[in-house]
Amino acid sequence: MARSKEQNERMRESRKEKIRNAALLQFVKQGLFATRIQDIATEAGIAQGLLYHYYPSKEEIFVDLINDALNKTIEASYSVRDMETGPGEKIRFALQRLVETIEHSQTFLDTCRLITQASNSTAIPQQAQDLIQEKRNIPYQVIEKIMEAGQKEGSVVAGDPKMLSIFFWTSINGLAVYYSTNNNREVKLDYHVIAAMFLIENLREEEEEK
Repeated sequence: MARSKEQNERMRESRKEKIRNAALLQFVKQGLFATRIQDIATEAGIAQGLLYHYYPSKEEIFVDLINDALNKTIEASYSVRDMETGPGEKIRFALQRLVETIEHSQTFLDTCRLITQASNSTAIPQQAQDLIQEKRNIPYQVIEKIMEAGQKEGSVVAGDPKMLSIFFWTSINGLAVYYSTNNNREVKLDYHVIAAMFLIENLREEEEEK
């Protein structure tokens, strides 16, 4: 029986996702320059010729990975921003989910590592550089606004909201990069520790426990 158009599209997207995941592993391990298209095809378990039906080059895959990662981070930030709850709870929720993702998603860890590598390199496609320049700061700006609203509400500590936003994202990114490059998982992550840097209520709870 012939496949429907929808089935063909699902198969196409499934294979592209498989290729992207394989490329992500190779890029974080070897870097863009050293990774060959054959390495990606082998990792994905498909023929090199078939891979070319989906992506004409490894650079195209790299750009797609960068764009997809940035878009997902932006979408997640907007989702937190639009929650029907107070800014302090938004920060708490975001940190809890992000820490859970760090603990359970190797893909997230490697994606954070890839973005970090790409952001500090000029030896990547210009299109990827442009995407980073265009989109990377949007999640920072979203969290900055939430921090500012939280200060007015009385749930977020004093300080420059932009600085707090930078602390927020660099804490998460630093943890992700650490766990992406280190197999030591003996220390149990606790989002409350990070939240205490931002939320007044968390500080009060810790003082009461003491």
